[in-house]
Amino acid sequence: MIVEERVRTLLAAGDTRGAATEAIRGLGPKIHGYLRSVLRDDADAAEAFSVFAERLWRGIDGFRGESSFRTWAFRIAWNAALNVRDEAWRRLGRRFESGEASRLAEEVRTQTAVKVERQRDALEILRATLSPEEQTLLVLRIDQKLAWDEIAAVLVADGAPVEAAALRKRFERLKERLAKLARDRGLVG
Repeated sequence: MIVEERVRTLLAAGDTRGAATEAIRGLGPKIHGYLRSVLRDDADAAEAFSVFAERLWRGIDGFRGESSFRTWAFRIAWNAALNVRDEAWRRLGRRFESGEASRLAEEVRTQTAVKVERQRDALEILRATLSPEEQTLLVLRIDQKLAWDEIAAVLVADGAPVEAAALRKRFERLKERLAKLARDRGLVG
């Protein structure tokens, strides 16, 4: 949690700009990978990452420490993914102005895109059968190794809490369904 410690130290010192920069640089590659997994489209992931960076940059002084900073950042990313998926932001008719956060987001996204491996086609086909919520559950638990309570905090819907036990049960059912799909398609023995 080195990034977490540096961000909290910078926030405690009143350096919100430095904290935001550290957060975007330190967590950006994982957040971008998460958005690519959930949205399954590089352009949408880039847009969502830009929205994420702008929201984090503008809202970092509102971080109250009720969860880990990483959880707070993934919640911003989840909401950005929902906004891009729902395309409500396009109907507003105004895009974010270019700024320091947008340039930083582009820098991190570009560097990350070079490092990110292409997933096998069979895995992409299986993932395409999942809803964004199911994909988020898998990515946050498996790829990002978030604890169940952290995932529950990310997936809060309209202020309604999500129980960690319910997420564990959904995760187990999802794993069983994916295993069956993989067997049915001859991907595993």
